[in-house]
Amino acid sequence: MLLHGDLIEEYRDFATYAAGDSPCFEEWALGVVGDEEVLAWLAGLPPIKRQPNLVFAAARWHGAPAPGSYAGLREVLLEQEPAVRATILARATQTNEVGRLATLAPVLGLVGEQAQGPLALVEVGASAGLCLHPDRYDYAWPPLGELRGSGGPLLTATATGPVPVPAAHPEVAWRGGVDLNPLGVTDPDAMAWLENLVWPEQDERRERLRAAIEVARREPPVLRRGDLFDHVEDLVEEASPHGVPVVFHSAVIAYLEPHDRERFHDLMTGLVAAGRCRWISNEGRRVLPRVTGDLEVPSGRFVTALDGVPVAWSHGHGHALDWR
Repeated sequence: MLLHGDLIEEYRDFATYAAGDSPCFEEWALGVVGDEEVLAWLAGLPPIKRQPNLVFAAARWHGAPAPGSYAGLREVLLEQEPAVRATILARATQTNEVGRLATLAPVLGLVGEQAQGPLALVEVGASAGLCLHPDRYDYAWPPLGELRGSGGPLLTATATGPVPVPAAHPEVAWRGGVDLNPLGVTDPDAMAWLENLVWPEQDERRERLRAAIEVARREPPVLRRGDLFDHVEDLVEEASPHGVPVVFHSAVIAYLEPHDRERFHDLMTGLVAAGRCRWISNEGRRVLPRVTGDLEVPSGRFVTALDGVPVAWSHGHGHALDWR
């Protein structure tokens, strides 16, 4: 059996995911794959803390130049090991990439059409709650269409397939979420960490993040601190008087241990079957195996699903939407 085989696969997969979006992170991930000393360093972390995004962000927090060479990453990881490890253990990625709304908005549009009324949004892993404002953004899905009129920033996802381009913004009557460590949009350290999580070359994403923080500051959502299993059902109950509850999440369930991923799947399918909410998931291809099933998901794409049924393959940061 290949030593550190799981780590090698994870970082090689991340290199594919980063290709075209961050040459720096692609180089770093491939550098890790071939570096036995760094692989051994990573293997000493709890499995849930080995994700490239978190490791790379912690290294940058402690001075690894980015964009920069793999040598700079390696130097910080190995020479500042105690500090980097402490940051990895204390923080989470919590990327809160509002660009993902470009891939979620068509699904929310479908739910809104079927509901014929307002939606009450519940986000699992809400971070600072930036993705709880889909009605405050304009969208473009070239070459298929666009949705404007919100007066907010423009989010774009290149689209293929029969994307159901929404005719109107979703009507959102209530917005709330849960996170182990919700981030306050007025907390300078928390917002600096969020900005540090933006990939090195992506200045546009940085500007979008700053704009999203301003959007959230004008209309802060209800955020609960704690384990999702302790709060999701209560949040659905709290949301229901305001509109059709829609529980959604993006790049979150990967942070659960495998048995808790299965438990979450059971929780959500049970809530949907009882008619208590709708469920929009947007996760990596291996994260919710009963959602993905036997489908061949392109490498580097997320599975976007409604009520446990895949509807599209999405870029993890919202750059592309391939409707099935």
